[in-house]
Amino acid sequence: MMRAAGTLARVCALVGASTSLAAQWFVGPEGKTTNPGTREAPWDIASALDGQQKVAPGDTLLLLAGTYKRRPKEQFDVRLVGTADQPIHVRPAPGARATIDGGLAVHAPSAHVWIWDLEIMVSEPNPEKIDTGGSHPKDFHRPWGGLNMFGGKNCKYIHIAIHDCRQGISCWKGELDCEIYGCIIYDNGWLAPDRGHGHCIYTQNKDGIKTIANCILTCRYHGTYTMHAYGSSRADVDNYLITDNIAYGLGTFLVGGGKPSHNIRVLRNCLHNVSMQIGYNAPENEDCEVRDNIIVNGSLSINKYKKVVNEDNLIVPKGAKRPAGSKTILLPSKYDPHRAHLAVYNWDNAKEVKVETTGFLRLGDNYRLFDPKDPFGKPVLEGVCQGETIAVPMSDEFAAYIVLREESKQK
Repeated sequence: MMRAAGTLARVCALVGASTSLAAQWFVGPEGKTTNPGTREAPWDIASALDGQQKVAPGDTLLLLAGTYKRRPKEQFDVRLVGTADQPIHVRPAPGARATIDGGLAVHAPSAHVWIWDLEIMVSEPNPEKIDTGGSHPKDFHRPWGGLNMFGGKNCKYIHIAIHDCRQGISCWKGELDCEIYGCIIYDNGWLAPDRGHGHCIYTQNKDGIKTIANCILTCRYHGTYTMHAYGSSRADVDNYLITDNIAYGLGTFLVGGGKPSHNIRVLRNCLHNVSMQIGYNAPENEDCEVRDNIIVNGSLSINKYKKVVNEDNLIVPKGAKRPAGSKTILLPSKYDPHRAHLAVYNWDNAKEVKVETTGFLRLGDNYRLFDPKDPFGKPVLEGVCQGETIAVPMSDEFAAYIVLREESKQK
């Protein structure tokens, strides 16, 4: 089982020495508002996230193992305020799997909050049949779930697994200068008579920069999008940095809407069976930079931009001749030195592909590879690093993995 939370002590350098004097508070599935917030007597999650407890800049909220569920009002509100030098951290306790059954909603005045390593899902099953189409069918009452961002400033959302929700991430204009990093988003949405609904990431932006990086995205239904940075002629889709993501299976990768866009940068993303579309139906757009993306079994369209940088993108349409050999892209996490994401293009349909791991794995390190659609299950592959490469088994032209490593105990 993937235990990303177990790396808490290893990444303390990333959060600054100032947090060494900050407090750690505990939250539990059976916690109470009136408890002192200790491991033995934890707080409840609703009061802890909603700013009702004494959480100060630099503090960490550690969620004990278990499922956090509330019905009705299934989403837990977040209203925490840290600072640039002393962000507030929300994450599982070391070694714990903390599951939010119902979703999170981030509101103002939230600022400088880092939410790490959680699982977000909805336990109610999708109905077998929905009679109404559209994005908000009246006969579909399943909780929305997901990670919903309405009003945070300078917040980070790191290595969160989001699945079986009506939508993965909803990140709106009021959320300023956020970073969505390393999230695993899969099996969301629902099937209606008109098409599939619910996207991996649905986002709009005007001010500040929204950064979406190092995520793995895959859709369940036709008609849904892996990336849906989109709005009508009244909504803004500006100021995005979208880089080093992996999108595969289903779901167009779209950045654009009905209103002119500007400052769009889409760099080094790896797509398979997913097309990339920059620009939608706005009469014209300002500027975009689209570089170093790999798009296989799909296409790239850049629509009605005045200024375009379109460089070094590898486009291999469906049925086109493939390059020889293989291409592997290993993306180490900038927040956790023991985690990476991996995309493998197996042009020759070989039974295994060698992956260069220098700079991530060291001799003697233990490693485990996980299916992004089963990140808490059994590893697809595990072993000990014996050199500069590892051999990854393949059954198709493409595969994506989460890679975790543990340092060798040998000196």
